[in-house]
Amino acid sequence: PGATPRIVESFHLKVQVMHQPANSPVRPAGHALIEALIAQGVDTCFGVPGESFLAVLDGFHEYRSHIRFVACRQEGGAAFMAEAQGKLSGRPGICFVTRGPGATNAAIGVHTAFQDSTPMILFVGQVASDQRDREAFQEIDYRHMFGPGTLGLAKWVGEVHSAERLPEYISRAFHTAMQGRPGPVVLVLPEDMLTQAIAAPVLPRVEPGWPSPFAGRRTSTARTRISWAIWVSAPMPRWWRMPSRPT
Repeated sequence: PGATPRIVESFHLKVQVMHQPANSPVRPAGHALIEALIAQGVDTCFGVPGESFLAVLDGFHEYRSHIRFVACRQEGGAAFMAEAQGKLSGRPGICFVTRGPGATNAAIGVHTAFQDSTPMILFVGQVASDQRDREAFQEIDYRHMFGPGTLGLAKWVGEVHSAERLPEYISRAFHTAMQGRPGPVVLVLPEDMLTQAIAAPVLPRVEPGWPSPFAGRRTSTARTRISWAIWVSAPMPRWWRMPSRPT
């Protein structure tokens, strides 16, 4: 009986937070996450719905005219869909799974993205912050599970403890997934963090940095011509074959 008022109070708090007006600068972190994905150009996400990220699912419903969530039957299939999306588009494919077995099922897609150098971001629901390190239901330390020390899963694993820093973490996830050798990133989302009301602004779209000025003509014409002039003026061996001039 003593725990009932706290449960009811927590439930009402969640309802109050998740029904902020759409035009209010203060909104749930789960909604801010969807805003950040839209700002990064994401229009389709894959995953298996789970109670650990209900605030995010509510955000998908709130912004359903801008982004869609494809509900899959199993997390491994969802991860493969996100991996294929990243491989075809050149920008990170997005996958949402719940904690525990949801994350372990998705691991095969993360491993495939790592070995194929595919940009991908896996969002994993996590137990609430006040339940950490108590062997809570399906609690796993995902930094150890997916971390770079595995030498074959994720490039980087982050866990968002402060809701106000959520846009920062998402921007870094996109940057890490696309820069250098592309690959998968895992971002862990504690359940209670997603329901907190925040006013943090959405950060600008992240663009990949290309090592060559001629890679896919993705740099400006002026930079390309300057780089070309520097390149052709440098001394070269006689056996080097001159490439065609960029237009």
